[in-house]
Amino acid sequence: MEDRFRDVQRGYDQVAAEYADRIFGELAHKPFDRALVDRFADVVRPIGPACDVGCGPGHVARYVHERGLLVVGVDLSSEMVVQARRLSPAISFCQGSMLALPFADDSVGGISAMYSIIHVPRDLLPVAFAEMRRTLRLGGALLLAFHLGDRDVHLEEWWGKSVSIDFYHFDRTEIERHVLDVGFVVQESVERPPYPDVEHQSRRAYLLARKPGVDER
Repeated sequence: MEDRFRDVQRGYDQVAAEYADRIFGELAHKPFDRALVDRFADVVRPIGPACDVGCGPGHVARYVHERGLLVVGVDLSSEMVVQARRLSPAISFCQGSMLALPFADDSVGGISAMYSIIHVPRDLLPVAFAEMRRTLRLGGALLLAFHLGDRDVHLEEWWGKSVSIDFYHFDRTEIERHVLDVGFVVQESVERPPYPDVEHQSRRAYLLARKPGVDER
């Protein structure tokens, strides 16, 4: 594992149970996010299984599963995987890094990464996106969500637990450029303000991209 991710893994191991309690039901209060995940699921359904990268307690994977897709969740934190398996025993979850996904080339129809690239240092973003592209089938979809801003955040304490985690904020065009550079086609790129009383009060961005099919090369 990339050494810079070890603190992220340890931090999420520390807060996994409380994170699951706080976050698992959040999509019920986020209609914008649900609509995007619905569109993602519609693209992926005829292509193949989906993968939720940085799945946390598995709430996005659960939502995708309920829309009729085979899905597997991957998270850096082993304790978060424990929570995801507890909450959604019908879905497969495993520990892994987005820098080295545990899947063969061209093996999945879609990848969702909802607020998981926020822990990837900028110099490693090309590695992560190239790895996602490697595992996607032709025509497969990539759905990204991330925080916007020009100031990163470092936490030493989180919900009473000692951690050392960096949260990176990006410009939307910055992420678009990285996605395009590794060979994706961007289909949607949108922003929204935060929902009050539901989530951290940061502006958010969403990208829906595709790995070009044979006739698009």
